[in-house]
Amino acid sequence: MNQERVGLGWDLHRLVPGRKFILGGVEIPHSRGPIGHSDADPLLHALADAVLGAAGLGDLGDHFPPADPQWKDADSRVLLGKAIEAARAAGFVPVNADCIVVLEEPRLAPFKASIRKSVAAAMGLSEGEVNIKAKTAEGLGPVGAGEAVEAHAVVLMGRGAR
Repeated sequence: MNQERVGLGWDLHRLVPGRKFILGGVEIPHSRGPIGHSDADPLLHALADAVLGAAGLGDLGDHFPPADPQWKDADSRVLLGKAIEAARAAGFVPVNADCIVVLEEPRLAPFKASIRKSVAAAMGLSEGEVNIKAKTAEGLGPVGAGEAVEAHAVVLMGRGAR
C-alpha cells in the first residue's frame, strides 16, 4: 500500500474592482480582488484541490459546489480545513506543500512570508514545510494582462497521524 501520495491543484480567478484580494488567507492591499462564490482565494483553493486529489477524494467542486449557498463568501481557510479533515479520515495527512502564484500585480515579495505562515497554520505544517513562489505571466494571456490571478500547488500527503 502506498505510504505517500502527491496531489496537484490549480485555480484561476478573474480580478475585479470592489473585492478584497485574499491570497493564502492574507489580505493584500490592491484596487481589485479575485471574484468567486467564496472569498475566491485561488491559492487556498489550489491547495484544497491538491489535498483532495492526493487522498483520491475528487476536487473542490465535489465537496463545496458553487451552487450551494452555504459556501457563499466562505473563508477559504475553512474549505482547506474541511479538505484536510476529509483526507485525514481517509488516512492521509499533509507532509509539505509547494506553491506558485502567477499574477502581474500586486508584487508578492513583501507578502510571501505572511502567506507562507498563514498557509502553514491552515495546513497544520511548519513554515519550513511550505514554499511560496511568485511569478508573472510576462504579459501573456488574461493573467499577463492583469485580468486574473492563477495558483498552482503540489501537496505531499503521507499515511498516518501527524
